[in-house]
Amino acid sequence: MLRNLLAATALLALATPALADFQLDSRYTDADGDLIADIPTDASELKDPSVLIFAYTPVEDPAVYAEAWKDFLVHMETVTGKKVQFFPVDSNAAQIEAMRAGRLHVAGFNTGSNPLAVACAGFRPFTMMAKEDGSFGYEMEIITYPGAGIEKVEDIKGKTLAFSSETSNSGFKAPSAILKAEYGMEAGEDFEAAFSGKHDNTILGVANKDYPAGAIANSVRKRMIAREVISDDQVKIIYTSQTFPTTGYGVAHDLTPELQDKIKEAFATFKWEGSTLEAEFSKSGEAKFIPITFKDNWSVIRQIDEANGVSYACQ
Repeated sequence: MLRNLLAATALLALATPALADFQLDSRYTDADGDLIADIPTDASELKDPSVLIFAYTPVEDPAVYAEAWKDFLVHMETVTGKKVQFFPVDSNAAQIEAMRAGRLHVAGFNTGSNPLAVACAGFRPFTMMAKEDGSFGYEMEIITYPGAGIEKVEDIKGKTLAFSSETSNSGFKAPSAILKAEYGMEAGEDFEAAFSGKHDNTILGVANKDYPAGAIANSVRKRMIAREVISDDQVKIIYTSQTFPTTGYGVAHDLTPELQDKIKEAFATFKWEGSTLEAEFSKSGEAKFIPITFKDNWSVIRQIDEANGVSYACQ
C-alpha cells in the first residue's frame, strides 16, 4: 500500500500543475465547464437514429463480448424502442473514429482512451461498472512467468516489456509513467517495448513465454483465468498499481436529449442477475452500473496523460 502511494505521488508530481490544458476539439462546445461536449442546441444538429450502434472497448476478442452484452442490448432495445446492433472493433483508434464520424452512438471506452474519445469524438461518459458494494476500478499489473529470471521490476532492464497499445492506461500510459517516476526506467533506453495490440494478447504472450514481462489490466487477467484461458500459475505478478477507474460508458454528444436520457435509463435499470453480462463480468467482480463524471473520475488519468506528454490533438 505504501509503495503504491509513493508511486502515485511520484507519478503525479511529473504532471504539470493545471489540468486546464485538456480541451475539446473545436467542433464541440463546453459551456458548463464539465469537460465534455455539450448537447447541440440547434435541432438540425441532433440525431435520432432508428438503429443504435454499440461498441465495447477492444480489450479482448470482440466475439467474447458480443455474447456477453447480448442480454443488455435486448434491454436497451426495450427501454429506447430502438434496434441495437453490436459493433465489433479491433482497436481504440477505430472506435474513436467511428464515434467521431457519427457511426457509433453508445460505447464503452477503456480507461486510457476515454479522454481522447471525449476530446475528439464528443463522447459523453456517464456510468461504469462497479462491485455490489459500490467500489470500482482495476489495477495495472506488471506480470512475468515463472522461470523468466524476473523477480522484481528492476529485473526488466535489458529485457522486453509487452504493452497493449499506446492509448491504453494500464497497457501503456500508467506503467510508462510509473516506471519512469519510481524506477527511472524508460522504454528504448532501459528495456525494449513490444506492442501486442490487446491485453489478452499480452497475457497470453507472457503465459506462453513469448514475452518475458507485460503490463496489463488485472480485470482482464481475472476473467481469462475464470474462463480457463490461462491458469493462475502461468503468470507471476511483480507490480500492482493504485486503483484506476474502469471502462466508461456513454453516448455520442449529438443524440437527442430524450434519447440520451433513455440510454442512461437502460444502464440504470438493467438487472444483472442471471444475465449474460453477469456471467462474464462477475468474473472480475462487477455487479452493477454506477453514475460517474469524466471531470472527477478521470482526473487521475488526465494527470497520467500529462506526465506522459500525451496530446489530445485530433487527427
